[in-house]
Amino acid sequence: MPRAGLNQPTVVREAARLADEVGFGQLTLAALAARLGVALPSLYKHVKGADALAQKLSALATAEIAEEMSAAAVGRAGADALRAVANAYRAYARRHPGRYPAAQRAPDPADPEHLAAGERAVAVVYAILRGYGVTGEPAVDAVRAFRSAVHGFVSLEAAGGFGLPRDVDRSFERLVDGLDIAFRSWPGRDQS
Repeated sequence: MPRAGLNQPTVVREAARLADEVGFGQLTLAALAARLGVALPSLYKHVKGADALAQKLSALATAEIAEEMSAAAVGRAGADALRAVANAYRAYARRHPGRYPAAQRAPDPADPEHLAAGERAVAVVYAILRGYGVTGEPAVDAVRAFRSAVHGFVSLEAAGGFGLPRDVDRSFERLVDGLDIAFRSWPGRDQS
């Protein structure tokens, strides 16, 4: 018997909480059903299966990251905006270790909310880059560089991949400093 009040947004939000507790890779429909107190077949009334749940979780996490990045950028420009957004991205990954990996999935073209969330997140980085004079095609490369650098760092950090005896926060600051230097001299940027 389905639990009263259960709907897709509730299922996805609970899946997000469970993913943060057990890890995205360990999130299963059976574990989610048990958490919600419903029989596994009842979940199929709200999500079509594990892949559909992962897609919805990705959409939720992408929207959350976009919101946090946008909030961090407000009123800032240049290196200050870059640092604030990179720190917000990293903080999200630390607070939501199960949701964060889900957000790395490409948006489903059939999901307008997911596409919009992805566009909002990327728009924040494009706005920062405009402050550096990086626009047009060079900005695509710069957005990818930002995401690769910050995602790489937070992923290695989450996996315990930094064993050298140096403060990890300081290393992250140096990474962002390096991105600032790179964007100030980015190939093809508008120097007017």
